[in-house]
Amino acid sequence: MWNKPHLLNAIADLLMLVASAALLAAAAVWLVRVPSLPVRHVVFADTLAHTRRGEVEQVLPASLKGNFFSINLESVRGALEKLPWVRKVDIRRQWPDRLEVSIEEHKPVARWGEGRGELVNSYGEVFAASLPDSEASAMPLLFGPLGTAPEVLKEYGELVGAFKAVGEVPVQVTLSPRLAWALKLQNGMLVDIGREQPKSPVGVRLARFIEVYPEMVAKRAVRPAVVDLRYPNGFAMRVAAEGKGK
Repeated sequence: MWNKPHLLNAIADLLMLVASAALLAAAAVWLVRVPSLPVRHVVFADTLAHTRRGEVEQVLPASLKGNFFSINLESVRGALEKLPWVRKVDIRRQWPDRLEVSIEEHKPVARWGEGRGELVNSYGEVFAASLPDSEASAMPLLFGPLGTAPEVLKEYGELVGAFKAVGEVPVQVTLSPRLAWALKLQNGMLVDIGREQPKSPVGVRLARFIEVYPEMVAKRAVRPAVVDLRYPNGFAMRVAAEGKGK
């Protein structure tokens, strides 16, 4: 073996590699366990509209265990994402002793379910948080079975666009357990749209109602309290002191 220089060089290289790996492993263990290099600063990159400093200070300390290298960022992220208004958290280390935290808060666009204290954000996600009564009452109220918030929010947006043509604003949209649609307008009128029908789609029935709304509804001395659009070839209207009429 001693007369084979290439083999000796290969063995030497292997020993150097093993020694380097052992040195790096020892250094990594030392960096993780060393009591120095603590995290001294947690910096929030965003101005938070709803999350309060006191809420952050209540949940954050328990997750700040370890030093700059060993601190579990997933633990910190998980603690912050439990706060009511926090939707998403991004954290990164900044040498030598700082964590930079970026928080995306929920942006509420509607209330979800009456009396539940739940809101719907711009992604159609339901979250539990509270708003001042003045702000909450200005938002539309949406109802639907579990898991249907994105669909109901999408339908609400389409209904807002449809009724804009006649100067009306939907303030409440409901999807029933039987998947039937209903809405309430700002003027108090209830509109029963019903379920999707192959021969009479919801969009067709709604468009027909919007088309005749200015003449048949808006100009009435007393506007109907309830409009029923479930008929395939027309609709029914009911005024509080009247019966039904098409």
